[in-house]
Amino acid sequence: MYDDDDLTLLDPDVDLESPLDDIEPIDSQSAEPTADPEEMLALLKSPATPQRMLAARAFCEIEEPRAIPDLIHLLADPCPLVRVSAAYALGRNPSPGAVEPLIDRLHRDWNGYVRKGVVWALGNCRDRRALSSLTDALKTDISAVRMWSASALAQMAQLGYEIAIAAVPPLIEAAIQDPIAAVRSNCAWALGQLCRELPSNVVYAGAIDGLIQILEEDEDLSVREDAKAALLKLGDPRGLQIIESLEQEVI
Repeated sequence: MYDDDDLTLLDPDVDLESPLDDIEPIDSQSAEPTADPEEMLALLKSPATPQRMLAARAFCEIEEPRAIPDLIHLLADPCPLVRVSAAYALGRNPSPGAVEPLIDRLHRDWNGYVRKGVVWALGNCRDRRALSSLTDALKTDISAVRMWSASALAQMAQLGYEIAIAAVPPLIEAAIQDPIAAVRSNCAWALGQLCRELPSNVVYAGAIDGLIQILEEDEDLSVREDAKAALLKLGDPRGLQIIESLEQEVI
């Protein structure tokens, strides 16, 4: 998906923590924004890169539909800090019109920070068009993007049965096979979220099987704990029985 020369600029195992990572969920109640929306709208078109970045970051906190067209335009900005800020801002201001530009940016951008912001935004957009790109990112991208792709796929549960069941198999595969524990943990959590919206059918049973396998076999304690938490929240009889058996073995 990316040129080898581009990938050499990034360490695939680096956490890629962004200063924008602490943005609250889109439906959270936040304090009144301190920036002036009218001033920030004007700065989105500024010829000065620092001002465009400042304005885009402001809309990571401000919900303003008028900013969306300019934020979409900034996804192609020459500066990656502007692009990542625009991606997060579009996650704060989700719009059907932003989905295709975000998908395009996910496939084209060499910068891991930007792709990480894009998958966060696509998760908040909750649009079925993003399903294929998010599952592809879960399989092929760097670890930080894979981790957030799993979280974004969890939000597909709100789009209906067909979308939810399509997201389950790649999450099971990554939850068992991904080499990074944090990715496996997010996959386990995401499976729990999706299963809450599924009837008791073969797809649901496969997800439970995957969570049980993680609980019994994963070498990382935190991953096993996330699988256990998912099974406990689901209240699945098989899962609860396995948890009880494992706890008795410890005793």
